[in-house]
Amino acid sequence: MKIGWLPGDGIGIEVLEAARIVLDAVKFDADYVNGDIGWEFWKREGDALPKRTLGVLSNVDAAMFGAITSKPASVANNELDSHLKGKQYTYRSPIVRMRQIFDLYTCLRPCKAYSGNDLNFNDKIDITVFRENTEGLYAGVEFNPIPSELSELLLKISQSYSKFDGVNDLSMSCKITSRKGSYKIAKAAFEYAKLTGKNSVTAVHKANVVRATDGMFLDEVRRASEEYPEISLSEANIDALCMWLLKNPLNYQVLVAPNLYGDVVSDLCAQMVGGLGFACSGNIGKSLAVFEPTHGSAPKYAGQYKVNPIATILAAKMMLIWLGETEKADKIEEAVAHVIKDGKVKTYDMGGNDNTLEMAKAISEAI
Repeated sequence: MKIGWLPGDGIGIEVLEAARIVLDAVKFDADYVNGDIGWEFWKREGDALPKRTLGVLSNVDAAMFGAITSKPASVANNELDSHLKGKQYTYRSPIVRMRQIFDLYTCLRPCKAYSGNDLNFNDKIDITVFRENTEGLYAGVEFNPIPSELSELLLKISQSYSKFDGVNDLSMSCKITSRKGSYKIAKAAFEYAKLTGKNSVTAVHKANVVRATDGMFLDEVRRASEEYPEISLSEANIDALCMWLLKNPLNYQVLVAPNLYGDVVSDLCAQMVGGLGFACSGNIGKSLAVFEPTHGSAPKYAGQYKVNPIATILAAKMMLIWLGETEKADKIEEAVAHVIKDGKVKTYDMGGNDNTLEMAKAISEAI
């Protein structure tokens, strides 16, 4: 079996090292193929997702991804290699591009509380977020400044734009929603609920205001729901849902959402089960899946081996499930649960002083 190995930037390198310790402990037999990705490669080559990495991803069974540093709002020329000067605005998120190129349309984010974690909002929380992963406001259709032909169209649509001082006074990010994309993520959410014995799915939206795109999303969720009469469908505005999740988190089992809402609400759910140190994620398509922690590259901690690797280790568990290695996946989750409940090894976010690799070693020894 071939596994793409994409450490990325900052602590991404360290948490993948920790995940490898646990994968080796569970005797997962694989060839690991390194892939270059992230801000450092953009600074050197002008491409945060080089073609050679796309080649790696085209020839593996699955991949593990660490974290990347996003492009800062402004970049000084002295931070760039000489051949990149003047190209500061060509950067696009490599993880977003990867999702779109390989049609990794499902972002699966389980948020499960493990007993003994003092950071839990409630020990019984078990919410899974299905986030559409290729469309919405992350589609990459953006303009700054807005082209003159588009600004002229805006004026024709609504005279309210006439109050702005020309095209340089406006920027635009387009929210792209398709029936096909909406139906696919809804279908995935209902199928997951059926396979895991869940009896409810909640559609997250803001269709009362964003009528065209969120209205289409809701239409397709309802259409998918008809195929699963045994599973109840509820609908909730994203703002109201954030409130109700805090008040009654046990009322929710599976959430399905457009790209941005899914990103937002999954971080809220993650905090209720301990924070980003426990938040794993899978980017899943038909023939490829890429698994990752949902935290960033945390440059200030790079090289310190300080951060909690549990999110990445649980992402490795998700990868094993996707590959059909459920027995090994169960062993990893049981070991994680044991170490958390035992409470002898804790990283800084858990109130302890143990480092990234000490946590990985404790989990590996519990297998």
